[in-house]
Amino acid sequence: MRVMVAGGGTGGHVIPALAIAQELRSCYQAEVVFVGTQRGIETRLVPAAGFQLRLIEIGALKRVSLATRLRTVFDLPRALMTSAQLLREFRPDVMIGVGGYASGPAMLTAALMSVPTLAFEPNVVPGFANRVLAPTIRAAAVHFAETCHYFRNCYVTGVPVRREFFRVPPRLQNSRPTLLVFGGSQGAHAINRAVLDALPKLIEALPEIHIIHQTGEKDYAEAQAVYLSTMTSAEVSPFIDDMPGAFARADLLLCRSGASTVAEVTAASKPAIFIPLPTAADDHQRHNATTLANGAAARLLLQSELSTERLVNEITTLLRDRPKLAQMAEAARGFAHPDAAAKIASLAVRLAGVESQSAKA
Repeated sequence: MRVMVAGGGTGGHVIPALAIAQELRSCYQAEVVFVGTQRGIETRLVPAAGFQLRLIEIGALKRVSLATRLRTVFDLPRALMTSAQLLREFRPDVMIGVGGYASGPAMLTAALMSVPTLAFEPNVVPGFANRVLAPTIRAAAVHFAETCHYFRNCYVTGVPVRREFFRVPPRLQNSRPTLLVFGGSQGAHAINRAVLDALPKLIEALPEIHIIHQTGEKDYAEAQAVYLSTMTSAEVSPFIDDMPGAFARADLLLCRSGASTVAEVTAASKPAIFIPLPTAADDHQRHNATTLANGAAARLLLQSELSTERLVNEITTLLRDRPKLAQMAEAARGFAHPDAAAKIASLAVRLAGVESQSAKA
């Protein structure tokens, strides 16, 4: 069985794609090739995971300058021709689009060449490429049931995340109230700034609080100095290598609401205050956070409303209410999908028309 996986750009696209590819390779002996762009994180992660990566040249159309959009439009015919060449060379049984720059041209070309296409869409509102290509897509694997409104043959599979997140134990009722703050591998300056500004009032309201804070490289030195000057009990680092371990030691998370983060939060059954990135394409982070907030699994705090008073009130109210945190954790568990990678791989196999095989023991 031959599978082509198209897309990338960010870890939110590439990491779930690698989980799907690994499932296909280990359980169905599939030969998997990735299609990405030179600018994406896939150039580092895909070869490191042992998969072949082929490149096409294409840029963005959304939230970019007119000059960038024009370059992308001019690059599109070449990207389609390169995609067609890759498809003729590899002859995949199925194409999986995971979003990102390369996904659109590769998925469109596959559909035109009668290769079955499977769209993986982790956000409530699909990305631009998946919305445009929806009529040509043979099937879609989504995280939220609401997303099926955009696709015809749609399955709620969830987002693949590391198994360690599903093994995070519940917090003890008598544990020290602990807040985990993070904004992705690069940090989130607005969240960092808001937390640092709120520290004096936060400590005054909840003196026993302990904070674990991933700042990103740019804000690390300043954050470390502020925590030291305020004598706050804290662990501050530019990057947390063991994020499941950090989740396990936290009662409450304060973070963005990208698809991968939401999937990890629900897998670990953790209460969260989501602060969506306001510049995210199609405002997808707000839609993700709203879905969990409506399900009583999280709180939504817009960045435009990120005042010291509001932030301190949200954090202290929740950390003082253990029963409420437990209720939110249980609600978050309802959004988790422990078998996401297996379900998506199985769906790809069915689309490819390949005889299903049992997973290896």
